[in-house]
Amino acid sequence: MKGNYGEITKAILLSIGIAGVVVLVAAAPGVLLAAKLFEHSGGNFSKKRDREKAARAVQRLQKNQFIKIREKNGKFVIELTKKGKEKFKDLQLEKLEIIKPPKWDKKWRIVIFDIPDRSFKRGRDALRGKLKEWEFYQLQKSVWVCPWPCENEIQVIAELYGVAPYTNIVIADKILESASLQKHFGL
Repeated sequence: MKGNYGEITKAILLSIGIAGVVVLVAAAPGVLLAAKLFEHSGGNFSKKRDREKAARAVQRLQKNQFIKIREKNGKFVIELTKKGKEKFKDLQLEKLEIIKPPKWDKKWRIVIFDIPDRSFKRGRDALRGKLKEWEFYQLQKSVWVCPWPCENEIQVIAELYGVAPYTNIVIADKILESASLQKHFGL
């Protein structure tokens, strides 16, 4: 999902995911339905070509089984499939960022997790991947450290992937032997 098509596709998926189920009145499942769905997601069309891109995006989403569209009482009901819900989580995760404050508050955020391997692999991988992306320092196998406020972002990931019961955050004033941490974060 890259490029212009990708952005339209992402906008449509996010819109459906946030709404849960989208019900639209349209004459037929085609360009008009795609246009209404894209407009529902906050997009607008500056050109006819954009409406056609949205229609192709909806067709791809349906063909790849991310969404299902059914007609009910003259309206189209559009919802995410199980596969679509997983992609929605990934898109939510993709948008999540930690904002580094201008001045360090001299507190360490220590993220600790012990997530069961088999049943929550996707959640564990998502959390670990985001910690690496955010350049957390790996203190031990499932212990990661960051000097910036990140509690809300970690909780969002944990809730999104159902691993909150296995994840915790400690806020500490001091970590012994923190020279390597300070060097890593440029403090």
